Amino acid sequence: MNTNILSVRFFVKKYKVRNNRVPIYVRITLDGRSLDVSLKREIDLNSWNVEKGQANGTRPEIKALNSYLDQVQAEVTNAYNQVKFEGKVLNADSVKNKFCGIEPEEHTLLGLIDYHNSYLKEFLEWGTIKNYATTQKYIQTFLKEMMKVPDVPLSQLSYSFLVDFEIFLKNLRPKDHHKPCGHNTVLKHIERLRKMINMAIKNEWLDRDPFAKFRARFIGNDREFLTQEELNAIEAKETKILRLQWAKDLFVFSCYTGLAYCDVMDLTPSNISIGIDGDYWIMTSRKKTNQPLRVPLLPKALEIVEKYKNHPRALAIGTAFPVLSNQKLNAYLKEIADLSGIAKNLTFHLARHTFATTVTLTNGVPIETVSKMLGHTSIRTTQIYAKVVEKKIGEDMRTLREKLALPM
Repeated sequence: MNTNILSVRFFVKKYKVRNNRVPIYVRITLDGRSLDVSLKREIDLNSWNVEKGQANGTRPEIKALNSYLDQVQAEVTNAYNQVKFEGKVLNADSVKNKFCGIEPEEHTLLGLIDYHNSYLKEFLEWGTIKNYATTQKYIQTFLKEMMKVPDVPLSQLSYSFLVDFEIFLKNLRPKDHHKPCGHNTVLKHIERLRKMINMAIKNEWLDRDPFAKFRARFIGNDREFLTQEELNAIEAKETKILRLQWAKDLFVFSCYTGLAYCDVMDLTPSNISIGIDGDYWIMTSRKKTNQPLRVPLLPKALEIVEKYKNHPRALAIGTAFPVLSNQKLNAYLKEIADLSGIAKNLTFHLARHTFATTVTLTNGVPIETVSKMLGHTSIRTTQIYAKVVEKKIGEDMRTLREKLALPM
């Protein structure tokens, strides 16, 4: 199939007729898109040949007009060839701009980031937007401190720019309370930059991908989780402080359902119904991936649902639980960890890992079933937890061997 085929046609706009004279336009068509440009010339309507796209007659003024139209066609074709030779995005807009002598303002990196964050703010979660804002801050710092410029055109982005940015992040020592970026954190920032660059390419603001030769690999980390003994300790810990009891219940609920924070907060009574086996199930979709979630409610999770079904704060907004911000929830969980004698960094997401490992895989639930209940789009994501379980089995068996080797 032929692409980038240029078509140049002249026509008049009859609806703009005035004193039987009409304006002449040139239509530039490329890859199915057409743009019209006024030539600031007029002609008597009766003297225009619609089929030929030129004036009829032999009078000197008619010959001069047709000669001018031939010149315009040559100039449009020349503009097309110049855009193509310069390696810029070749479309009707770029040819028209070149023909008209318009040099469009080039898009810049920080302009792209502002566009991306503004365009997607209605579709992204607050936490994701916050992460993009952090990446934006690091890019601004890199441009200012390393490149000594306030911004750069997208056309200047290159493989070396990405490598320099990666090195900058790895060597950066924040002056505030933030920790230095680890290897995977650095790659997360670069991954966000890649997504924004892809948006620029799709918008035809950039015709070359600076990431084409860039390769980076995340370092696999073991997912931390609670052992059964640690989970039991949290469940058994009683407190009269309502905010801590509230946080503990939400955490334990996630440990027995695998739901992420946003999915727990969005859960409504209508999402809990009788399943195919006659027991209660959670039937919803995962907010992050929109994958369907079908999770049978284990007794301990069902107890917590029953406990909060008449809570006034939940009833007021129609959710299964009263809503608590992720930041406050994680702060309260650190207090619960101290009270329970748990040294691990207790965060709400740790509950999801605990469901995948201690509650399900360790107890023989098939990995395919666990993957479905977690709402993973690929079973390879779930296999991370399987490796953790295998490691735990190996440690347990090593302990057993040591015990069996001891003299009686």
